Amino acid sequence: MRISHGLMAALAALALGLGGAAAQVREQVREQERLEIFDAHLHYNQEPNPFYTLEQVREVFRRNNVTGILATSRPNKGTHQLMDAKWPELRVVPFIRPYRTRPDIQTWFNDPAIFELIKTEYERGYYRGIGEFHIYGKAAASEWVKKTVDFAVERNLYLHAHCDEEALLILFRHNPKARIIWAHTGFSTAPARVAQLFDAHPNALWGELSYRSGITGGDGKLTAEWRELFAKYSDRFLLGSDTWINERWFAYDTIFKDYRAWLAQLPAEQARRIANGNAARLFGARE
Repeated sequence: MRISHGLMAALAALALGLGGAAAQVREQVREQERLEIFDAHLHYNQEPNPFYTLEQVREVFRRNNVTGILATSRPNKGTHQLMDAKWPELRVVPFIRPYRTRPDIQTWFNDPAIFELIKTEYERGYYRGIGEFHIYGKAAASEWVKKTVDFAVERNLYLHAHCDEEALLILFRHNPKARIIWAHTGFSTAPARVAQLFDAHPNALWGELSYRSGITGGDGKLTAEWRELFAKYSDRFLLGSDTWINERWFAYDTIFKDYRAWLAQLPAEQARRIANGNAARLFGARE
């Protein structure tokens, strides 16, 4: 069978188009791999010893192109060690964690000794915030939580709050000048409600996305609600690993591979803000 010149030209054009599309996809993948990441929810917990050595942690960051971290640890010794490492390729932004041991999660908000711990840790001179701390509902209304919020505001510190919406609003009522990074962005709070909270607290509320449900569907594609939310508020989100248990260190590569998969579906400027630009703006970490 003879193929006409017109059909041959059409097939050639199709092959060229497919090749161009494949090349574009490959370039998008390479661009995502080059995109630097700031991990805004990193724990180097020690009870009594960390799961990974410092050098193992450094390698995890290196292979995932993580160039900055928001570091909190239980106890704070883990954060001290990350600060003392002074790795030139990594910016460490330390937060004071109000826990000595795991049981403090349930009691810190009514414990004056924890407030003394916060004050003592702050004297190290390098902390940029307090948290991650856990607080729910009306427990946030305690005297010691208010003291903690006021302490943060007076010293220009951020709060990293793992909380429900009721507690979040109480934190802002304690002091409207508070600046809060909302761990997990409420886990399952409806995107429309997240938008309302962002609008109600401009320059004061940011959402961290570890464990956040609903961002993608079962096909790995961004949902319409989250695509719209990122389009309007790409300057209000941060990425995080939340290495609260050993399994999260095992899963670290997968966590950031999944982040990169949906970041690649966003316009480049939105993706860059969420990946590292917002952290650079908040903390002075390198872009």
